[in-house]
Amino acid sequence: MAIHLKQFASLRFPTLQVNAVSGRAQQLIQSGTVRPILPKEARSAMKSEGYVLLDIRPDWEREKARVSGSLHVPLFVEDRDNSPLTLLKKWVHFGYIGLWTGQFFTMINPQFLQQVEMEVPDKGTKVLVACGEGLRSMVAASKLHEGGYSNLGWLAGGFNRSKDDDFSGVEGTEKLQYATIGGVSYYFLQLLLLLQAVGKKD
Repeated sequence: MAIHLKQFASLRFPTLQVNAVSGRAQQLIQSGTVRPILPKEARSAMKSEGYVLLDIRPDWEREKARVSGSLHVPLFVEDRDNSPLTLLKKWVHFGYIGLWTGQFFTMINPQFLQQVEMEVPDKGTKVLVACGEGLRSMVAASKLHEGGYSNLGWLAGGFNRSKDDDFSGVEGTEKLQYATIGGVSYYFLQLLLLLQAVGKKD
């Protein structure tokens, strides 16, 4: 029985968190201003080149799995506004997205740059920006570049593209590459893992 979990992990679940990646962010990466670094290259970049890993995922993703020693400043935070319009948006979000992905209704963290500056005050520091799929980290890298950070790396494809041995230490209850998967889709993942295990025994 052949089940390809990579295909499942790479699914682009719909999300309201990132509607589109700005042309500016793409230009920074394509021009080499922001360096793309594959997950398999990340350990070497951190150990040999001095990159600091900045995890910009929301708290609920990081709690599941995180790289030991990484910094954390979320680009998106839960929107706790309970005005009638926001409550309506939350209800629609839950019905179309939240139930399937387990993602909360979010908003851009208004203190993102200031919080990064507290964690990394030297803007010449080599910072490797990472998220689950690589989209949110592109936006974050663009914001950091605009804020004066000059040695930025981008984890190409995000943690979803990583393998078990790409990072020296991972903490949490899930595998790093599956930490973005939640809601109903999480149970589909568990079923696939079970079927894969059974298939290996046959």
